[in-house]
Amino acid sequence: MTLTFPNASRSFEARHHGVLFWGHDGTLEVSFLIDVAAVARLAPETGNGEAEVLAAFDSARERIHRVALHTYVTSSRRSLYLLHPEDF
Repeated sequence: MTLTFPNASRSFEARHHGVLFWGHDGTLEVSFLIDVAAVARLAPETGNGEAEVLAAFDSARERIHRVALHTYVTSSRRSLYLLHPEDF
């Protein structure tokens, strides 16, 4: 099982208060949602606006991907993996 993040796409999900992004395990697409509060933990100066949250996500992308990989490897299979502030 090798999870990669070849696609830099991400989207702000106001309804779910988070940022949705995707990884790939072979041909399987794996969805992740990181809570806005988790992004704010990584970049405390982040405001609540879409552009600010996405910029903070981009700045912390490497760390977010490491936590996403750990969550994926240590969890049972799901259609969506949620990343919370306590994960960071």
